[in-house]
Amino acid sequence: MLAKVASAGVLGIEAYPIEVECNVVRGIRALAIVGLPDAAVKESIERVQAAIGNCNHRWPGRRITINLAPADTRKEGPAYDLPIAIGLLVADEQVDAPRLAELAAVGELALDGTVRPVKGVLSMALAAREAGWGFIVPEANAAEAAVVDGLDVYPVRSLDDALGLVSGRLPLVPATADIAALLAQADAHATDFAEVRGQEHAKRALTVAAAGHHNVLMIGPPGSGKTMLAKRVPTILPPLTLEEALEVTKIHSVAGELPSGRALLATRPFRAPHHTASNAALVGGGSCPRPGDVSLAHKGVLFMDELPEFSRQTLETLRQPIENGTITISRALMTVEFPAACMVIGSLNPCPCGFFGDSQRECRCTAVQIRNYMSRISGPLLDRIDIHIEVPRVPYRELRDRRAGTTSVVMRAEVMAARERQHRRFGNSGTNARMTNRQIEEHCRLDTETESLLEQAMAQHAFSARSYTRILKMARTIADLAGSQAVSLEHVSEAIQYRSTERHFWR
Repeated sequence: MLAKVASAGVLGIEAYPIEVECNVVRGIRALAIVGLPDAAVKESIERVQAAIGNCNHRWPGRRITINLAPADTRKEGPAYDLPIAIGLLVADEQVDAPRLAELAAVGELALDGTVRPVKGVLSMALAAREAGWGFIVPEANAAEAAVVDGLDVYPVRSLDDALGLVSGRLPLVPATADIAALLAQADAHATDFAEVRGQEHAKRALTVAAAGHHNVLMIGPPGSGKTMLAKRVPTILPPLTLEEALEVTKIHSVAGELPSGRALLATRPFRAPHHTASNAALVGGGSCPRPGDVSLAHKGVLFMDELPEFSRQTLETLRQPIENGTITISRALMTVEFPAACMVIGSLNPCPCGFFGDSQRECRCTAVQIRNYMSRISGPLLDRIDIHIEVPRVPYRELRDRRAGTTSVVMRAEVMAARERQHRRFGNSGTNARMTNRQIEEHCRLDTETESLLEQAMAQHAFSARSYTRILKMARTIADLAGSQAVSLEHVSEAIQYRSTERHFWR
């Protein structure tokens, strides 16, 4: 007899429907799994056989063929254990399943029949809703799947529970999720910019960066507060919308990075890979590509400390996500695209010893050593980072100053007001950093005096054409922070200041 069980697989971060076909017929006892299964899928038979026996059912002693359709797409992971077990028992006529056609199932089986959680359930739930199925999931994944509006999610603890649902022996009681309560987690930040003493110039630059979604490079000696500043940037970014939270959660779920007990990631992600991270760890990879840190930082912040210590090849892979907000990974059998619209914040010392230009410590590096160290960051990558700022040593008096500095609440209010102006201008997903040339022409018109200033700066600093457009984008953001419709001289002056550091350290 033939039984068909609906399920879902993940390619990139998107899910697609899979039909698990189980055929049990008379003949020489044999078993075959087809449909491009990986090793984890092939091993599922051992888990399924033990689970079926420990749930007081018998293993079909006949010729068994299991097909995972579509057959031309590679299947991986243990998520097909549960639908395979259900299909085999229905095909062997041990279970009557009148509800089978309206339900899909995913889940890994333990040897005792317990259903364990799997990766990528949120993406699968979205695919199940699109197909019009009810969705049987492991109990540990139920809250994650239940955030999908318009989908009936049925949590199960064991294979026996799943058989009860498809046979009608157990009632269909869908799980629920309080979306408003989950999104309220967005305001739960443990850090604040008020804790940073001094560095008001750096705070202003980071406010501009957050308001326009610009990338930042911070240069300063060890202990000047670069890491402390970067870790607090998520506290001034606008809260995630439900659509953004679902997209972020999908990425973390597929990567297996969703924290236990968290159904929805409601706070902006912050990722800080170590400089020894491989290219695949940063941008994603593998035979069946998985997202890397650039994608895990989507809608949040990617902080790369000690930027010159990363390998040159790894740094150059950042060009595409910085420019397009996506990362494309190609393999022989597939090409996947991961979202990577994150703020990139890099930090570095001004020289190998870290004290070039420091007022209190003498630099021990030669000019050649400094030049070689700074040249590890290529010109094309440097050109794509909008804001370059110096973060100098904080004087003792400022460290001991008990007066509160600028707080995250104040900075966030400024950022959100500027973002609201951009949303009215470009739509809900638009920011100044993503302006096209046509939009720059329309929204960054300059008067004669401002044009003259920018022309002088271009000649003096030898700015590239890309630097020119980034100065205009930053000037537009600064004008939005000031509540100005027009880009004026003071806005362009401040934007030029954020690019002038490049000449001091790299030329």
